[in-house]
Amino acid sequence: MEFYKKLPDTESAQVEWNKSMSLQNAIWTRAIEACQAQANPSVCVVLLPALNEMIDITTTRKMSTLMHPPIIIFILLFVFAIGCSFVGGYGMARSNQRRWAHNSVFAAMVAITVYVIIDIEYPRSGIIRVDTADQVLIELRSSMN
Repeated sequence: MEFYKKLPDTESAQVEWNKSMSLQNAIWTRAIEACQAQANPSVCVVLLPALNEMIDITTTRKMSTLMHPPIIIFILLFVFAIGCSFVGGYGMARSNQRRWAHNSVFAAMVAITVYVIIDIEYPRSGIIRVDTADQVLIELRSSMN
C-alpha cells in the first residue's frame, strides 16, 4: 500500500516496492523452510499455492499501474479533438450569428472529455483517484492485528 501512496513519485515508490519484494521473499523462504520441516505435507499443499497467488497478484497490480496505452493513442485523441473542433467551428462559421454560449460549451466539453480520459488512465494522480479501492486492503490488515 505504501507503493501506491508514493505514486506518482516513481523513485520513492520503487523503494517501497523493493521493500515489499524483500518481505515477500522472506515470507516465501520461511514457508518453504516450514514445509520442509513438516511431517505432514498436507498443510503445504494449501499454503504454498496461496502464497504464490499473493505474490502473483502484487506483480499483476504493479504491472497494471505501470502499463498505459501507447503515445499514439493520446496523439490520436488530441487530433480527433482538434478535428471535431475544426468541423464544429466550420459549421458554426457558416451562420451569420455568433453563439458564444454554444462555442464555449463545445470547447469546454471537448477539453473536459480529453482531460477525463487521460485522468482515468492515471488513477493514482489527478482529480479522479482510486485510493478508496485500497480501503479493502487497509481493513484486511487491521483485522489481522
